[in-house]
Amino acid sequence: MRTVNALPERPLQAAPVDTGFLESLIGYNARRAALAIIGHVLQRLQPYGLRVVEFSVLTVIAHNPGVTSRQVCAALDILPPNLVGLLRRLEQRGLIEKRAHPGDRRAQGLYVTDAGAHLQAQAQQAVAAVECSDVTHLDAAERATLIALLRKVYQGPAAA
Repeated sequence: MRTVNALPERPLQAAPVDTGFLESLIGYNARRAALAIIGHVLQRLQPYGLRVVEFSVLTVIAHNPGVTSRQVCAALDILPPNLVGLLRRLEQRGLIEKRAHPGDRRAQGLYVTDAGAHLQAQAQQAVAAVECSDVTHLDAAERATLIALLRKVYQGPAAA
């Protein structure tokens, strides 16, 4: 068997990766920014036993007593079958309740319970803290501008 004198292995230095085109795309940048923030949000929601979507639904219900599930789906772009299980879990935890809708006998209004209102208020405060300049690296004016621009992308020109 013949041995070959091999050169000593040196760690490969990774060549820089060109992401220039991706970085020119709104969607790519929006997704990267969302991922950077979501990690912090998940940490903040963990003590409350809430996922981001559960927090969002609970917040919509807390800020809109009597809202219907159809309205929640439209507001958060959630498919109705996905919302059913989510509402069931929130209801089983004693955070929300369904009551007859005052304006439509065929619909049920969604309401937070006292426990749900308390939990939502605490979680809201924790999530709001994530948007501070220490995490986002934005001052108040930059934050407002970014929110307005992102809303314009997903809501159209009327959002501006």
